[in-house]
Amino acid sequence: MLVSSSGLSNVKESIKEKIFFGNEPTAELIAILTVYFVQGILGLARLAVSFFLKDELGLTPAQVSALMGIVALPWIIKPLFGFISDGFPIFGYRRRPYLVLSGIIGAASWVSLATIVHTPVLATAAIALGSLSVAVSDVIVDSLVVERARVESQAEAGSLQSLCWGASAFGGLITAYFSGVLLEHFSNRTVFWITASFPLIVSAVAWFIAESPVSKDGSENDHTNLRSIQHQLGQLRQAITQKSIWLPTAFLFIWQATPTAESAFFFFTTNELHFQPEFLGRVRLVTSVASLVGIWIFQRFLKTVPFRVIFGWSTILSAALGMTMLLLVTHTNRALGIDDHWFSLGDSLILTVMGQIAYMPVLVLAARLCPSGVEATLFALLMSVTNLAGLLSYEFGAVLMHWFGITETNFENLWLLVILTNLSTLLPLPFLSWLPAADSQTETSKNLPPASVPDHEESFVPNMMPELMLPELESEVARD
Repeated sequence: MLVSSSGLSNVKESIKEKIFFGNEPTAELIAILTVYFVQGILGLARLAVSFFLKDELGLTPAQVSALMGIVALPWIIKPLFGFISDGFPIFGYRRRPYLVLSGIIGAASWVSLATIVHTPVLATAAIALGSLSVAVSDVIVDSLVVERARVESQAEAGSLQSLCWGASAFGGLITAYFSGVLLEHFSNRTVFWITASFPLIVSAVAWFIAESPVSKDGSENDHTNLRSIQHQLGQLRQAITQKSIWLPTAFLFIWQATPTAESAFFFFTTNELHFQPEFLGRVRLVTSVASLVGIWIFQRFLKTVPFRVIFGWSTILSAALGMTMLLLVTHTNRALGIDDHWFSLGDSLILTVMGQIAYMPVLVLAARLCPSGVEATLFALLMSVTNLAGLLSYEFGAVLMHWFGITETNFENLWLLVILTNLSTLLPLPFLSWLPAADSQTETSKNLPPASVPDHEESFVPNMMPELMLPELESEVARD
């Protein structure tokens, strides 16, 4: 019996170290990881959304691109949700009720897509509601991680962040392939019904979050919140007026705002090349793995490379590699004896690895730009700026598709769109000098006085906008 107890204890300790990276697997930690996992698994409906907009609603590539820009709005105003949750507690709680509400909103959006949505306007509203749901839950759960990481050692804090990211990545990986397989056997609306169950898991696990109610002394509490907000706004104003911060931010905005050909390429692969959902799911699985490879390559070999060098070369290489799509849209690959499916799969893998390497410096640069005291809030603001640039990217792409006459059946000028969108990615190159020089990358905003971090900054942890609401794409670089 003693041996059995000892063995059980060893198993528990092994699970704690190897699976939970040394973090105690409490009910609250499981709940937090579940929220991140759900964010990843919602990608199950990604392909279904794309086919729904294309086939059932009959939207054109330009209309889909315009719609995708609109539904990204919640991620542009994401910092606002942190202010709301901190400034307006529900029944005395700042975190748990908002998680419950986000899950209910998410479920409602998917149920509406499965039932009452029959027009583009309703589809836009429903998808935007789902995007809002994920953005709110993302803000809340990130704040919970920050609160807990602050009482951990540096190593433990890093392990907690890695664990959360891993949960989201795992959810995305297991749904990448099945998003296509499901559409081989079920309708789009059935997939929406299945997906609607996942946000409710967020509402359920919210009750396992350990949270104490805020002070009942409302006037004192409101006064404290107001002072902390005023202090934070003053710090932000001082930060963003520095040339060393707003110039790199302007560069990132230009870099991300170039037009995208994503929607047109999805229509081309499904209507012209007749790729089936199962194969597109396979492409998603390959690109998901390729993204991890790209992150590993950056962390292993490139993270110490100066920003100007890595942005310059990654931009040039991305534009050059993006031109390989011309072989597919002009069917030149067939003349070379390469099947459409194999060419698309290989092209996706290479472009995704390159795309991830190109994007990683964005996160690193944004983190280094943030001064002490307002790190989290300014990072969220920078990410909102890049999300706004992404919105413009979709809208610019929609305009170009309309100008070139690209529709769900006419791809005669798609090669022009591919050339133009890839060449446009070179536009930021003249502004590389706006990025920190190699000898000053770590000196940004050193003149700002240190400050304590107000409570409402806890809600703003770096996080990229999930892809669950976006159309299925061949690669990350295809957007350019």
